[in-house]
Amino acid sequence: MRIFDPHIHMTSRTTDDYRAMYDSGVRALVEPSFWLGQPRTSPESFFDYFDALLGWEPFRAAQYGIAHHCTLALNPKEANDPRCTPVLDELPRYLVKDGVVAVGEIGYDSMTPAEDTALAAQLQLAADHGLPALVHTPHRDKLSGLRRTIDVVRESALAPDRVLLDHLNETTVKDAAESGSWLGFSIYPDTKMDEDRMVAVLKEHGTEKVLVNSAADWGNSDPLKTRKVGDAMLAAGFGADDVDQVLWRNPVAFYGLSGRLQLDVPEPEALHEGNSILRGGE
Repeated sequence: MRIFDPHIHMTSRTTDDYRAMYDSGVRALVEPSFWLGQPRTSPESFFDYFDALLGWEPFRAAQYGIAHHCTLALNPKEANDPRCTPVLDELPRYLVKDGVVAVGEIGYDSMTPAEDTALAAQLQLAADHGLPALVHTPHRDKLSGLRRTIDVVRESALAPDRVLLDHLNETTVKDAAESGSWLGFSIYPDTKMDEDRMVAVLKEHGTEKVLVNSAADWGNSDPLKTRKVGDAMLAAGFGADDVDQVLWRNPVAFYGLSGRLQLDVPEPEALHEGNSILRGGE
């Protein structure tokens, strides 16, 4: 089983997770920029983070045979902090980088006017740079938040079929599918979706344009949830081709819209005395 996790925050995970993910079949991933758990206080902290997603994490992932890509954005939660909004002016110089395969995570957290502004601006940036967009739908008031998101997408210069609406569930999948966008589902141990609910959604709505992710982060999450969905699909009677479509071909097709996917992982270089990371030097 080959797996492409289209949404996982490896900044918050250990090298043991990379090893376990590879052993479970993960060969590629996308890491969206996100809130780090406490407020950033200046744009410069975003830029250091973006640089890590473009340099350090791809290096770390390659040590374990996994192709790493990222999406960059001002995330919805921090779009409400005027100390952070200057990030919008600097994003264009990052969005031209080879490892960036979408603008994201963008969308709504609390559905404020500031979030309206940031979402519209970043959908325009995606259109300007020929990139798709990864859109975070809110964890509260999900259906109204999704419908508001769809309205903003329709008013933007970015076509719906270049948008991935993420964190969907049973209450939002119908509206999301009717919008013409791609459908993203996050599988968690306690919150969001689980494997059995995901299988039920796939039985009702099919596998077309559906992406399944672990969205693993600092909290109680599991970077192997993608594999567990694949196993649950097989146990429920789906074929191997269905699993491959959901866990590999669909994320490759969506992020391939960027023209920047690089799925071949270079052989790791030999490091000093068997170390797994570089230390010091120029």
